[in-house]
Amino acid sequence: MKKVAILVLSLSLFFCQPSKAQKAARPNIIFILADDLGYGDIGCYGQKKIATPNIDRLAKMGVKFTQFYSGSTVCAPSRCSFMTGMHTGHGAIRGNVTLKPEGQAPMPDSIVTIAMLLKQDGYATAAFGKWGLGFITTSGDPQKKGFDKFFGYNCQSLAHNYYPDHLWNNHDRVDLPENSDHDSVYSADLVHRQAMQFLNASHDKPFFLYLPYTLPHAEVIAPHDEVYDFYIKKFNEQPVERKGPNKEGLPFEPYPHAAFAAMVSRLDKYVGEIMNTVKEKGMEKNTLIVFTSDNGPHKEGGGDPVFFNSNAGLRGIKRDLYEGGIRVPFIVYQQGVTKAGTVSTMPAALWDMYPTFLELAKVRSTKPVDGISLLPAIRGQKQQQHQYFYWELHESGGKQAVRLGNWKGVRLNVSRKANEPLELYDLATDPQEKNNVASKYPQVVNQIETIMQQQYVPNKDWPLTVEELKTSKGYSRAD
Repeated sequence: MKKVAILVLSLSLFFCQPSKAQKAARPNIIFILADDLGYGDIGCYGQKKIATPNIDRLAKMGVKFTQFYSGSTVCAPSRCSFMTGMHTGHGAIRGNVTLKPEGQAPMPDSIVTIAMLLKQDGYATAAFGKWGLGFITTSGDPQKKGFDKFFGYNCQSLAHNYYPDHLWNNHDRVDLPENSDHDSVYSADLVHRQAMQFLNASHDKPFFLYLPYTLPHAEVIAPHDEVYDFYIKKFNEQPVERKGPNKEGLPFEPYPHAAFAAMVSRLDKYVGEIMNTVKEKGMEKNTLIVFTSDNGPHKEGGGDPVFFNSNAGLRGIKRDLYEGGIRVPFIVYQQGVTKAGTVSTMPAALWDMYPTFLELAKVRSTKPVDGISLLPAIRGQKQQQHQYFYWELHESGGKQAVRLGNWKGVRLNVSRKANEPLELYDLATDPQEKNNVASKYPQVVNQIETIMQQQYVPNKDWPLTVEELKTSKGYSRAD
């Protein structure tokens, strides 16, 4: 009887363990996060002046979302939202703050990221690009937040320079002396080469590849190659003459329109190389590819969102909580999972990636988050909907925004004035947010104000209101 019991127990334990086939069935995840790429900056979202054939091809093969939102309208809080599944009212990082000597305000030790959970459950994890959530050895160190491998800029402020004197390989500083006298090593290309080395390597377990590329964030500058020359001729652009360096102490780009277009084309080339490699290695059926942006388009360092119609006619750009500042491209593809040419009008947000990736990887988590898994929508199935979306910004006087159905509420000057009136827009009839209808719908205004009060959870490091700023010494900076 003892032998039989032991045999039964052994068999039960064997069958309870995930087999190698089951583990192999868990898909790889490639998450491509562009930097300051506007909703209208790529062809499949309406761009007319810049060619993006690879990203357009990805959209044709997969699902294109037309109402997808970033985590924030600036870099660090948006990335934190992705990493934690939380909107900015609950987030650990709610603004851009650079700390000396290098890096940004770090994610606390208590934060559990999507990378940490995937790594704990057997995924290989790597990030290539821009981090911005804590310098090495701090609580926000990429390797403390779940990444086996990190290569790129730790500090997003230093990432404004595409010809830097150094990057980081985990905790090792990678000096680039070639850039001391003249522009030689274009950082975006170096980062991408490192990412492709990871992708081309043999992997004995599923991987999560996070690619927060810096393109096309300012400074606007690109290598002077045939693509750059093509756009100079296409735009018939004349050189811009400016005296002195820009605010980062770097020289101005003489052909900013051509340079910006070349940067977006370069990003598109990277995406094409990723897609081709996944196909060549026979990983299409077992690899989910996601492409999106961290916030709306910028106008710094030569950026010209008006010339390119980077927000596709929506109101606002980066640092605005109007649609142009937070609505971004979002494309998903996995062979045999996504239906080619699908266009989804369902509103969704960057904080939805956390539960989506966990469900995809069959990883259980009891941690409550603001996100909802988008896996049903990606698979063409019935999808749970958000009741509302919430954002806040700790710059430009403080801002809050809520989307409730087709209603959009925006409140400005939150850090300067108490009880500032709410602006209300009907996105169904006014997606450009031109007509403030708050006076006509006081009941809707009250609903949105209640959501703002409920979803903004005070954080001593990130004060938002006038009253909090008077007594706080936190990270946030009111201007």
